[in-house]
Amino acid sequence: MTGRRIPKNRALALSCLLAAGVLVPQAPAAADPGSPDLAGRLAAVRTARTINYYPSDAGWSAMWTRFDPVRVDEDLARAAELGADNVRVVVFPRVFGFPEPEPEYLGKLDKFVSIADSHGMTVKLTLFDWWSRYKDTRGSATWANAVIGRYADDPRVLTVELKNELSPDDQPAIQWVRRLIPQVRVTAPAMPLTVSVNSGPSGLARLRRQLADTPLDYYDYHFYGPSEQAFPELEEVSEVAAPDPVVIGETGLSTAASTPGEQAAYLARVFRAAAAAGVRSVAPWTLTDFAAGAIPSNAAVSLMPAQYRYGLYRTDGTPKPAASVVRAAWSGTDPAVDVLDLGFEGDPADSPWRDNLPEFGTAEPTGETAHDGRRSVRFSGTGRDRRGLPSLRISPITPIRPGQPWHAAAWARGENATGVTEIALSWFDAAGRWIGQDVSGRLPRGTTDWTELSVDAVAPPAAAGLQLHLKSGDNAGTTWFDDVTLGQPAPAGRLPESPDVTGDDGLTGGGPDDTVLPAVQDTQPATGDQDVAGRLEQLPEER
Repeated sequence: MTGRRIPKNRALALSCLLAAGVLVPQAPAAADPGSPDLAGRLAAVRTARTINYYPSDAGWSAMWTRFDPVRVDEDLARAAELGADNVRVVVFPRVFGFPEPEPEYLGKLDKFVSIADSHGMTVKLTLFDWWSRYKDTRGSATWANAVIGRYADDPRVLTVELKNELSPDDQPAIQWVRRLIPQVRVTAPAMPLTVSVNSGPSGLARLRRQLADTPLDYYDYHFYGPSEQAFPELEEVSEVAAPDPVVIGETGLSTAASTPGEQAAYLARVFRAAAAAGVRSVAPWTLTDFAAGAIPSNAAVSLMPAQYRYGLYRTDGTPKPAASVVRAAWSGTDPAVDVLDLGFEGDPADSPWRDNLPEFGTAEPTGETAHDGRRSVRFSGTGRDRRGLPSLRISPITPIRPGQPWHAAAWARGENATGVTEIALSWFDAAGRWIGQDVSGRLPRGTTDWTELSVDAVAPPAAAGLQLHLKSGDNAGTTWFDDVTLGQPAPAGRLPESPDVTGDDGLTGGGPDDTVLPAVQDTQPATGDQDVAGRLEQLPEER
């Protein structure tokens, strides 16, 4: 594995101390003698660079039953190098012991907090996962206070999430958390409390209304929707939560059914959309992929292939392209151009581009010719469908707003080309419905040298998503595309912004039937209540 290695003598010491019970203190010693206050902690929550974490070989409850301080130390060193300053960890009542947590497991938690602190990271505790005993409020309060009370004035623990993905329609759960909040506040008045929500802006609004008389300190939103439409959703979330702060506690894309490049572009869009919506903390799910057998077999998520491939790092410790996106976002660097691979110079296996209507033709990466660099993409022998032309598509990183000017261009050349070769900007509303398209001029038929195709357009009313399509249909010959440009033209006197990208498919003139995008099914990661199979829904990624 890559990352900092612990010297053998230190690794042995960690393991032996834990096994001997030396690391099971009655109460942890805080790293800083100063006691944090609620306002200070909450300010840090709003800007936290949080990473979700389980070890790659011990996910969910197995993290604690197979607790390995050496692995944790290595992993958190990697997370800190990435730029994380906070780590989210889930604590399970059924593992720790209920209603009185067992000293052995409290010691493991203390050790985790200590390791995180050694890497300059605070901890976000998520409680009551895999939990539905909502009638036992007294036992719940006893357990929660035994866990939280140890860190009430410890600056190494930043915040507590009482329940993962609380449903606003689960009335027993709502009544339980309404009774639990005030009891926890007595024990830890300076600890910011939240619950997470994965039921959309309307679900957050319903939850907030039901907790009006026992308010939380901030809201934690889990986003796994289409990244192209992330901005309008996150903007609505911010408005619904106001004046309370909101963070994105989980977001990501599995590489089980998508390429690593698509995962990187997804996270780049979410980070950019969150910033535009005023959300300053975005927590990727998750640090590493999971190995076979890492997820306990009694968890429904263990049967879902997507759950094993959300990591920024592979199980061997090598980074996916998404790791660079997160590092750039946390350091304030703009990754847009590299992420979208506009020159097709990246590893084809990591490409963020997607084929559209592939049954009528696909774009193949090739090194046989290029406008610049080493590679281009090639369409040969394509057909067409009443729904449109086969194409290669991508979406920009920059959030789309009505009235924005956009410019797209691509270099194309043909050899005995027939049919239609063009590029198009295709517009979508906040619900992912197709609005219309703007199309470039066509590449002349026959054999041509490299020719630039371009299109300039203004985002129409209600536009919230944009795609760029490189199209070639009814082509008995061959067409190549290379060196794509997409961005917003700069006003006079200003330098242009970093170029981005977008796309559609279809025929000149356009219409709803011109844009048919392949369904890409994915599943959001399930960190809560997954002993009940089937709770997760299949979510389409990009339309």
